Amino acid sequence: MGKLKYIDTKIDALEHKIETKIDALDKKFEAKIDALDKKFEAKFEKVEERLNSLEIKQTKLTEKVEGMNDRLQSVEGTQKNQVWALIVLLAGAIATAGFRTFFIGNP
Repeated sequence: MGKLKYIDTKIDALEHKIETKIDALDKKFEAKIDALDKKFEAKFEKVEERLNSLEIKQTKLTEKVEGMNDRLQSVEGTQKNQVWALIVLLAGAIATAGFRTFFIGNP
């Protein structure tokens, strides 16, 4: 029976060593996974911040484009009015010149 007890003790010691090594490996593995998780979270937060920044900038650009569109429409309307005013002035000048030429004699 002495040999069985000796073998049993050896097996228990070996089992304890294996469990200790497995626990150490498990802790290392968990630490590495936690470190990777933190890195990914930090990178995702940076990407999210950049995306939010881009969305804000896009909104500002959209507002500026809409403002430019309104100003362009205003300028187009003003130019149309200026063209019509020029046409009326030219027509008046031509009519005056024609009236003077045909109806008022040259002195």
